[in-house]
Formats: sequence, structure tokens, C-alpha cells
Amino acid sequence: MFRATFRPHLSILVPRTYPNPPFSFSPPHPTFRASWQNLRRQSTLPKIPSFREGVALTQHPQSFVDKIGRPRVRNQVLFFLLGSAVAFTYAAGRTNYETDVWIRKLGTAPSIWGTGTITSIDLKRAQNADMIKTLREWYAHIHGRLQDIPGVVRPWAAVAYVTVMQPYADASEGKRMCWKICLFNAAVWAAWKIRRLQGPMAVSFMHNPLSGLSFTLLTSMFSHRTFIHLLFNCLALESFGSGAYYYLTREQAKTSPPQLESTGAWHFLAFFISAGLFSGLVSHVVAAKFQYPRLIAQLSSASTIRKPTDTWAAAIASSSSRATSSSAPAVREILPSLGASGAVYAAVTLTALAFPESQVALFIPPSYPISIQWGVGGMVALDILGVLRGWRYFDHWAHLGGAAFGVAYYAYGPQFWNMMRRKMQVEEGAAK
Repeated sequence: MFRATFRPHLSILVPRTYPNPPFSFSPPHPTFRASWQNLRRQSTLPKIPSFREGVALTQHPQSFVDKIGRPRVRNQVLFFLLGSAVAFTYAAGRTNYETDVWIRKLGTAPSIWGTGTITSIDLKRAQNADMIKTLREWYAHIHGRLQDIPGVVRPWAAVAYVTVMQPYADASEGKRMCWKICLFNAAVWAAWKIRRLQGPMAVSFMHNPLSGLSFTLLTSMFSHRTFIHLLFNCLALESFGSGAYYYLTREQAKTSPPQLESTGAWHFLAFFISAGLFSGLVSHVVAAKFQYPRLIAQLSSASTIRKPTDTWAAAIASSSSRATSSSAPAVREILPSLGASGAVYAAVTLTALAFPESQVALFIPPSYPISIQWGVGGMVALDILGVLRGWRYFDHWAHLGGAAFGVAYYAYGPQFWNMMRRKMQVEEGAAK
């Protein structure tokens, strides 16, 4: 018998006494061994994927937007609601506490403020008199400490104290609160000038809609990087903030049944903080829900994606395509925001609605007085034009948000404040 060994196009007869078993299919030559392995590999059955691998194959590839995520607004909305609730709750409780204290003081003191029932004006006069008494005590204490310094310097130190404190004592309570806010803004501005703090300040005192932070809605309200920005906001707050304060105290006196109030500073501070939070929230929502999708669409469009230029022809075609698409709108990044402009706008619109017959004028020439309604209307129209034109120097959406908050608080703010004070009064009475 003979045994055959398969080789392509070759047959060999092997004697029966060959030691290998018959019908051996192992080609001894390396070339034929590789051909045989390829033949066996092609003849194997394909591997059946598992269930998990099958599900992975059916899923669509993750897009760039899904990988980096989308900016959210839920946390910022909750922060605005919670921050406003805390501000008004504390302001109402503090106002009730100070009012009760001064009512007890006037109840036991001689009747020097008038006869009959105690009014809110009596409480404010008593509080102002106590503040002036405290300033005089400070002056006496400082004057005693100045006895150790040379006599040439002593009068100048006394004059400096009187020069600073006399306008503070003569100003209204609303203007004094505006000055305190401006001083805090100035302290934050000074912190910006320290080089070591610029990195932490950029993270904690600027609101970036893409950062995911919520507390910066509050901190950025008191932050200004340039002196001009700080100066204009403080001048506007000092002018219109005192008018907004006067309106809030006037409406409180109209409540029925009447409710005494020794101070309106806490009410104005809560209004200012809530207005700043709302204006920042409006800017954040616009950036997250409108500007960000537009930015991603522009970045992912075919006109902004550069094709590889492996050859000279591809390089020439790419340069010509960029030249033709130079007229396309540029991709605009989402910038962080800061400043008290939104809260100031709320005070501006509230004052314009409360005192429509007032006039305003610039503190720099030309300082021609115009109606406050025309002035504020022109400012709002300028912000609307900035939104439509895409101007980027100011945060126009924050300005419009603050203006809207001022209009809403003019319509519903006094009733809301009265409700908060009565609710806090009931809770305090139940706690006692």
C-alpha cells in the first residue's frame, strides 16, 4: 500500500514502510505550511458576540457634547430661590427684632418724641439720635487717645474724623446703607489688585456659566476688576439706591393694618441681594441654554473643521476655502461676568416707576437734566440693542434681568415684604 501526502500540484508515492502514519497532511516546506494555515483560518467559523458586545455594537458613538456635558441651570435656580428666601427671612426677622427693641425703649423713656401713639418716624428719629450719640462717644475716645501725639498733628486728626463722620451722620439711612455696600465693593476691588489673590478671585468672584458653580452668583455681585467699573456702579447706587430705599419705607407706612418699622436698611439689603442674584441667573440661563448650543453648533460645523493637508493640492484648496469663508461669523466664546450692575438696574427701574416726575442728569458734562423715565428708558433700549447686535463689552442680559426684577418688585414687593414680616412676627410670638 502507498500513502499519499497532499501538496499543491505534486503527488509523491511513499513506500509502505515509511515510519510516518499514512495520509499525513503536514507540508514539510515553510511556504506550503503558511498556505495551509491560511486555509484553516479562512475555514473557521466567525465568533458569535456576547449579549453585552452586541448591545455595545448597536449603540451610537458618543458625541463631543455628550462627553464634555452641558451646562445646567437647576442648581443656579435653586441657589437664587434659597438665597433670596434666606435674605428676606433674615431681613424680616432682624427688622422685627430692632423694631421691638426701640418700641420698648421709647415705651419706658420720657415722651420727647411727641404725644400719642408711637409711629415709625419716632422710631427712626430715636435710632438716628442713638447713632449720633455713638459717634460722639467715638470722637471723645479718639480725642483722648490723641493726647499722646504732638499738638501739631492733633487738630488735623480731629478735623479728619469730623470731615468723615459728619456727612455720615447727616445722610439718610438708605444712603448710609448704599455707602456700606460701596465700601465692601471697594474692598473686593482692592483684593483684585493683589497678585497672589488674582487666581482664587477669578474662580470665586467671577461667575462663569460653564464652571458649574452657583455661589459665584452672589460673590460676583460685589466684584469689580477696574476702578471705572466700580466708580460708575457706586455712583449709580448712591443716587438711585437712596430713592429706592425711600420708596420701600414709604410703602411700608401705607400698610393696613399699620405696622411699625424702625429701620428699612435690612429690607433694602435683601432687595439688593435678590436683584443681583436674579440678574446673574438671567445671564446664566441665556448663556447655558442659548449661547452654548450655538457655540457648539459653530464649532462642529464643516466650515470650522480643518481638513488634513497631506498634499500641495489639499493645502491650496484649504487656504482658498478659508479665504472664501472669512466672511462667516466668528465663533464667540462665553465670557464670565461680574459687577453690581444688575442690582443697580433694579434700583434704577424701581425709582423711575416710584417717582415718574423726577429728573436725572449726568455728573459729568453735558449734565442737562432730563426726565427719569426718558433716561431709564434710553438705558434699557440701549441694552436691548446690545442684545440684538451681539455687543460683548457689557452683560446686557444681566442689565435687563435687573430691570425686570425692579419692575416686578415695584408691583408686588411691598405686599411680599409685609407678608414676610407678619409671618416672622407670628413665628417669633409662637416661639416665645
